[in-house]
Amino acid sequence: MKNSILALCLFTLAFSCSPKEEIGPVATMYYGGDIITMEGDEPAYVEALVEKEGEIIFLGSMDEAMEIAGKGHQMKNLDGKTLVPGFIDGHAHFGGFGAQAVAANLLASPDGKVNSIPELIVELKDWYQINGTEKTQGWILGMGFDDAVLAENRFPTKEDLDQVSTEVPICLIHISGHFAVMNSKGLEMSNVTEESMDPPGGIIRRMPGTQEPNGVLEELAAIPLFIPIIGPSDPDLAFYYLDKAQEMAARFGYTTVQDGRAMSLEPLASYAEQSKLYLDIVSYIDYSVPQYMDTKWNSRDYFNRFRIGGLKMTLDGSPQGRTAWRTEPYLIPPDGQNKDYLGYPAIADDSEVQRIVNMAFENNWQLLTHANGDAAADQLIRALRPAIEKYGNKDRRNVLIHGQYIRMDQLDSLADMEVVASLFPMHTFYWGDWHRQIIGKEKADRISPIRSALDRGMKVTSHTDAPVALPNLMMILWTTVNRVSRSGEIIGEEERLTPYEALKAITIWGAYQHFEEDKKGSLKEGKLADLVILDQNPLKIEPMLLKDIQVLETIKEGKSIFVRQ
Repeated sequence: MKNSILALCLFTLAFSCSPKEEIGPVATMYYGGDIITMEGDEPAYVEALVEKEGEIIFLGSMDEAMEIAGKGHQMKNLDGKTLVPGFIDGHAHFGGFGAQAVAANLLASPDGKVNSIPELIVELKDWYQINGTEKTQGWILGMGFDDAVLAENRFPTKEDLDQVSTEVPICLIHISGHFAVMNSKGLEMSNVTEESMDPPGGIIRRMPGTQEPNGVLEELAAIPLFIPIIGPSDPDLAFYYLDKAQEMAARFGYTTVQDGRAMSLEPLASYAEQSKLYLDIVSYIDYSVPQYMDTKWNSRDYFNRFRIGGLKMTLDGSPQGRTAWRTEPYLIPPDGQNKDYLGYPAIADDSEVQRIVNMAFENNWQLLTHANGDAAADQLIRALRPAIEKYGNKDRRNVLIHGQYIRMDQLDSLADMEVVASLFPMHTFYWGDWHRQIIGKEKADRISPIRSALDRGMKVTSHTDAPVALPNLMMILWTTVNRVSRSGEIIGEEERLTPYEALKAITIWGAYQHFEEDKKGSLKEGKLADLVILDQNPLKIEPMLLKDIQVLETIKEGKSIFVRQ
C-alpha cells in the first residue's frame, strides 16, 4: 500500500512539473475590407488574407481562411478599409530622409509654407529659435526651397541668409537636391572664396561683375559640401537621423526603401549590424566609390534588412533647376547664362561614362543611371550599346532614373535594351507650369512619359526622389494618374496611367525593378506579409482625391511598424 501511494505521489509530482505544451506562432487573419492582391493585369480582390511568421499563407474565402488560420489565431477586421502590398518607391534617397525630418521644412504649399524669400527667412529664424543646432552639427539646416515657386522666382543668396545669422553657418538644400545655398559664415567654413574654381560638373555662382561667391552652389560644387552636413559622422547623431528616417518611411507606407546614391556604407551598415532596421533598405553605390561593391552587403539577399543592389551613375542635373543637359537651349536660361545655354553634363568625357558602364556590366552589377536631359540620355545610350554587345544583356534590369526630357526615339532605344524606366510624374504637379515656361508647352507635356514607356513594353516604376519631395506615395498615385499642375493645368493627358497601373508602379513593378518580385510587391501565398492599410480604396474613389488617402497602418513581415493615431 505504501509503495502504491509513493508511486502515485511520484507520478503526480512528475506530471505537475512537466513543461507546459509550448504555443507555436499564431496566425493573423485580415478581413472585412477591400484586399487588393496586385496580381494580374486587372484588379483582383479576396475576402481574407492569413499571415503567419511574417509570410502570407493563404488568400481566399473567409471560411477557408478561418480553417487555415488554425486555433487561437488573431482576427484583424479592416472595418471597410483597404489592404494592399507594402510600398516600394522606384527611386528615393533613404539617407536623406532623416535630414528632411530634422531640418527646417522649406517646402512650398501644400507640403510647407515657404512661398517667398521673406517667408523662408522667417521659417529659418523660427526653426533655429526652437531647435538650435545640436542635432545639425552646428549648422542652421533647411531643406526643400524651390526657386520655381518662390514669389521672387530666384534663389536666395548669402545676403538673404545673412539676415538670419552672420555668426552661425547656414546651409539650404534645394528641392531638387542638386543645389545648396550658404550664408557668408557657411561659405567661409566650406572654404568657398573668390579664388575657388568651379569644379568639373559644378558651378559656384558669383556676385554680378565679380568673382565673389553669392552663396549659390550648383551640382558638384554643392553636393560634396552638403553631404557631410546632412549625413552626420558621429555615430549617435547618425543613428538618430536613421531612426527618424525609418519613422518617416513607415508613416508613408514604405516596407522597402531605396538609398539611391550612397557615397559611403557608414553609418547605415553599422546601424544594420546592430539590428536596428525594421524596414528593408537597398543601397545603390555611387560610381565614384566602387570599393563598397566588394563587401558582404553586395547581395540579392538582405543581411539584417540591408543590402547593396547595384551601382548608381549620374549624368546630369536637375530640370527644374535647369542643370539637366539638353540638346536644345532652355527658353529661360539661369542667371548669368546666355540664350544658348543647354545645361551641362556631370561627366563630360564619354570614355569615362563607358568605363563606368563597362565596369557594371563586367561585374554583373545592376546599373541605375540618373539622366534628365535628352543629351544625357543620348550619352547613356551611346555607352549601353557597346557594353551590351560585349557583355550581353540577360536580365540585368538596368534602370533609367527620372528621364524628364527624354525623347520618344530614345524610349524606343531603351526599350530595345530592356532598360527599366523609373520616371517622376510628380514633376507634373510641382513643376509642370515651370517646365512649360523653360522648355515650352509641347515638350513640357512629355515630361516623365510613363504611358509612352509602358506602351513600348518597358517595365516602369514611378518615384518620389525623396527627400526632393516628401516621401508621400499617395502623391505619386495622384500625379501619375492625373498629371495636374499647381495652376490646375493638365500636363500631358496622354501620358496618364490608370489608378491600377499607378499602384502597380509602386508595388509589384517596384519589386521587379529591385529583383524582389518573388517575395514582395503583391499579395500571394509564400510572399512576405509586407502590408499597408489605407483609409480608402485608390481604385474606387474619384482620381482627383487620390492624394488625400491616408496610410493607417504599415506592417512589415506581419509586424506593425506604424499606426496612425
